[in-house]
Amino acid sequence: MNYSIEHKKPIEITSDCLVAAVFEGPSLSPTAQAIDSASDGAVSRLLESGDLEGKKGQIMLQHHVSGVSSKRVMLVGCGQQDKFDTEAFRAMAARVAVHINKTAATSAVFALSELEVNGRDNNWKLRHLTEALEAGHYQFDVMKSEPSKTRRLLADVIYPITDSDDKDAAGQAVAQGKAIAAGTRLAKDLGNLPGNVCTPTYLAEEAVKLAKEFGMKSTVLEEKDMEELGMGALLSVSRGSRQPAKLIVVEYAGGKKDDAPYVLVGKGLTFDAGGISIKPAANMDEMKYDMCGGASVLGALRALGELKLPINVVGVVPSSENLPDGDANKPGDIVTSMSGQTIEILNTDAEGRLILCDALTYSERFKPKTVIDIATLTGACVIALGEHASGLLGNDDALAQDLLAAGEYAVDRVWQLPLWEQYQRQLDSNFADMANVGGRPAGTITAACFLSRYTKSLKWAHLDIAGTAWLSGKAKGATGRPVGLLTQYLIDRASEAA
Repeated sequence: MNYSIEHKKPIEITSDCLVAAVFEGPSLSPTAQAIDSASDGAVSRLLESGDLEGKKGQIMLQHHVSGVSSKRVMLVGCGQQDKFDTEAFRAMAARVAVHINKTAATSAVFALSELEVNGRDNNWKLRHLTEALEAGHYQFDVMKSEPSKTRRLLADVIYPITDSDDKDAAGQAVAQGKAIAAGTRLAKDLGNLPGNVCTPTYLAEEAVKLAKEFGMKSTVLEEKDMEELGMGALLSVSRGSRQPAKLIVVEYAGGKKDDAPYVLVGKGLTFDAGGISIKPAANMDEMKYDMCGGASVLGALRALGELKLPINVVGVVPSSENLPDGDANKPGDIVTSMSGQTIEILNTDAEGRLILCDALTYSERFKPKTVIDIATLTGACVIALGEHASGLLGNDDALAQDLLAAGEYAVDRVWQLPLWEQYQRQLDSNFADMANVGGRPAGTITAACFLSRYTKSLKWAHLDIAGTAWLSGKAKGATGRPVGLLTQYLIDRASEAA
């Protein structure tokens, strides 16, 4: 979509549709008041008739309203004004994004950033409205024999701002929204592809394409390369699959040559049947989403490429399948990781940490400022936090606070869990340096404890996105999270460096 920002009254801008808000009470937004005045009370008459009440979710479309330059007026109910907060704004924006594409309007004026949201400025509202409008266009139909038939989609978006608003800052906010939406779309596409298409090889090819498009450096390590490096943990997972494992590395060099990079490590399990410790058949199809951590890393790199942030970032994606086979890992097997530490595999379905530990060790060679790993790692995190927040653990308080703050601004939230030494004892093994699982209690924490043994020399954080990376049921599909969080974290770091 094309975006423009205008220092102009919304009712004076010509488009196919002008979108304005109405609250319960009733209470009209400034633009709704202007529409009412220009049309000799058209909005008031709708309210008096009871056809429009301003309730949350209510949307009414009017054509050829006198005094308004746009062909249509869309009035959006926003509920009670004193309860109109961050979540209400985003929910309203999502509804509008879907509804506008049900009309024939291909251009629209969105007078919605004028709405008061506690603690959020105009630029935050423009950015999140842009993300919502872009998401409203998303559909995944590449695997269908006939693509979905849609009406003409919205193509031109106009944001009116007041004379006191900074047009350049508003433009930057819109650019960030577009970039995050593009990265989220890539992450969704990769996640939604079936496992027979999105294999480790396919994921590597897509990473190479991305790097080429934005002038980044890409490296794909094959199994032979990983053997030479001693990545016994990662390679033990791929033994049960006919698809060869890949270690995918993409380097974005937007900062100074000698600036230490930020490293993102994303779990890229393109299908996880659990191996010998096989998963129940119900909903196993959703295990194609076990690579959403890797997809989010590539999505964040795409957003970086769009924004051209002045920092250095490295994306590392260990990718494999986890399937049962005569050569697959068996419970009780002991493998040696790249770090030299040995691991007793008590459950072959705890494979994500096996591929991540070698990738984390590999990331040390970049001498990073920080390392963040992102993984659909534990069902325990789904039980603990549901689909609303990702789990956050780490060994550096400042990094954790930066991620919490980025999550709040991006509304892609995380919740910090403890990483106390007492939990480490659950990983004790009689036969190896550690076991790969620590039992049912505190499963999310003990998984992070396992990874912490490979990050002692790093400023490191772990994001468990098992509950947030995709939705089940009728709305089944990848969410693209946490591309927004990761991109905001990097935007914040770039602002510090400026």
